[in-house]
Amino acid sequence: MPILKMAKMKEAVLLVTKMWDITQKLGSRTPLWPGEPDLVVQRNVDLGPDCPVNIGQVTAPLHAGTHADAPLHYSNDGVDSAGSSLAAYIGPCVVVDVRHAGERVEAEDCDWSAMGGTSRVLFRTYDRFPHDAWDENFKAIAPDVVARLREGGAVLIGVDTPSLDPQTSKTMEAHREVLAGDMRILEGLVLDHVPPGAYELIALPLPLEGADASPVRAILRELTQ
Repeated sequence: MPILKMAKMKEAVLLVTKMWDITQKLGSRTPLWPGEPDLVVQRNVDLGPDCPVNIGQVTAPLHAGTHADAPLHYSNDGVDSAGSSLAAYIGPCVVVDVRHAGERVEAEDCDWSAMGGTSRVLFRTYDRFPHDAWDENFKAIAPDVVARLREGGAVLIGVDTPSLDPQTSKTMEAHREVLAGDMRILEGLVLDHVPPGAYELIALPLPLEGADASPVRAILRELTQ
């Protein structure tokens, strides 16, 4: 078969694969951790008679919007975003609906039959993601849930909240369980429109040297046979 024809066939397969964008939009309305500096997108140069392009810049906290925590965030010995392997951030995952949980997602709130043996688990806790306001009472993930996933071979945990641990936590117990297994964390996902089930996850952090987190563009794709 001619190479050009084969390339067109492969492109057609990619085009029919359904995709879900699970990334927050970043802008002046993006909810930020209390005390963090503002997220600012500004124009430095305008297109005009003396300039052929627009040029801007962005200033933002590393944990704004949808982001990947690097191990450096919760351990001085952990690698930064530039040093994190990309393997955990791309591959099969399962989206689990735990909206019925109380203040914290406990082991009994989880569908372990759907999660068992899964390398990447994304938890949906919100009926509707709070795009315009900070929610200080978001649902945390119990440390024993993280430990059980780690023991089952999981390499990544994702949440639609700003953190695995409560906002006021000083011990970061869920993060410590992640650290024990050298797992990775995605936070601030938007899962409102995603049915529970199995997907392919792609959410790659930027190689930011010295950074304890990185923004990501997170997507899910339906799995093909």
